[in-house]
Amino acid sequence: MAKITYVEHDGTEHTVEVKTGMSVMEGAIKNNVPGIDADCGGACACATCHVYVDPAFEGKTGEKSAMEESMLDFAENVEPNSRLSCQIKVSDDLDGLVVRMPESQH
Repeated sequence: MAKITYVEHDGTEHTVEVKTGMSVMEGAIKNNVPGIDADCGGACACATCHVYVDPAFEGKTGEKSAMEESMLDFAENVEPNSRLSCQIKVSDDLDGLVVRMPESQH
């Protein structure tokens, strides 16, 4: 289990425990965190789970795949630390992870 803090565009924080092996997106959906729609259900076929990864965790979330990079092209306000939360697998190393949601996802 890892504690993950999801921060809405307005600063509202939701800290939840997410099981190892789940995706960051699944953790948000299962805990009713607003701002992550996950229209494609985690198939990396949309960008409705776009998040900004806290810089302290960027090296721990894995590399972006070519498919993820392609989907991020459809997201608004992409930054260097942008990720699709469906592509980040939860591990013990991600305990304390903070992800922020862009204003376009509210």
